[in-house]
Amino acid sequence: MNATSFEAAPGPGATAEPGRIVLLTTSHRVAPGLLSWPAWQALHAADRVLCAYGAHPQLPYLREAGIAVEEAAPSAQELVDACAGGRTVVVVATGEGEPALTDGLARLAGSGRVQMPELELLPASYDLPGARLLDLVQVMDRIRAECPWSSRQTHLGLAKYGIEEAYELVEAIEAGDREELREELGDVLLQVVFHARIAEEHAEAPFSIDDVAGGIVAKLIHRHPHVFGDETATTPEEVKEHWLRTKAVEKRRTSVTEGIPLGQPGLALAAKLHSRVRTAALQVPLPQGDGIGYELLALAARAETEGVDPEAALRAAARAYRDAIREVESGGSRK
Repeated sequence: MNATSFEAAPGPGATAEPGRIVLLTTSHRVAPGLLSWPAWQALHAADRVLCAYGAHPQLPYLREAGIAVEEAAPSAQELVDACAGGRTVVVVATGEGEPALTDGLARLAGSGRVQMPELELLPASYDLPGARLLDLVQVMDRIRAECPWSSRQTHLGLAKYGIEEAYELVEAIEAGDREELREELGDVLLQVVFHARIAEEHAEAPFSIDDVAGGIVAKLIHRHPHVFGDETATTPEEVKEHWLRTKAVEKRRTSVTEGIPLGQPGLALAAKLHSRVRTAALQVPLPQGDGIGYELLALAARAETEGVDPEAALRAAARAYRDAIREVESGGSRK
């Protein structure tokens, strides 16, 4: 039996019973052969098992389990005829889900002229949460190999895009645009996957996206002993204490200023320094001096003490200023 011919053979003694069609769907993101128990039951009990794609990744495992799979792509009418006499036919669907076949069956059912078999959609394997990340890794791998631009990129060359995408994400969050937020999260995620793919090619110290994910998983578990361990935390302040304590042990830092990136925006830098000092209960007076810089430092420290992000507050004020400018410009254009 091949994919270009199909013989609907109900066999001797066929009756008018319409039979049953089972459309078996699988996920390519799950290892082949890992099927649900209802799927295996349907496969073993079927009179015929069909698959239009001879290279379907499930076929070797089905045949190893004793399932006789025919490579065939019947039309809707041929499939209905094959079920005559109460027979059950299982169709192992391709990744696209056999839309031509299901559309044809729908047309037959809608015509009212055909006694239709019982139709069942049986998911044989399911995507777990996060499964589409596997698609992203595969797509990125192909782009890195085949795209003339992407194949030449380096960590250093991509650095500016990471900063840009982070700012665009913040803008989407502050704007409250859900669609934009989803898109910008994807752009930030792309930067992570892209850098991890480049890192695989390092001659001396390669690492992959799995190493990146494994590292952050281990860090999260270790820094949340109140979730994964025996410690308890009932307030955000206690959670922060756990986090800082375990982080200090991991990093073995000699100063609370270690790990603070000096290249971040000035207000954010000042607020972060003040946050570290306040959390560590250090008595460090703000340096005194002349000029706007010291005034801004004092304002950033005050904002952090009051629980206000000075960068976000300034951006909000700047947006209000922008709107005022546009309002004046609009009014001026009508004169």
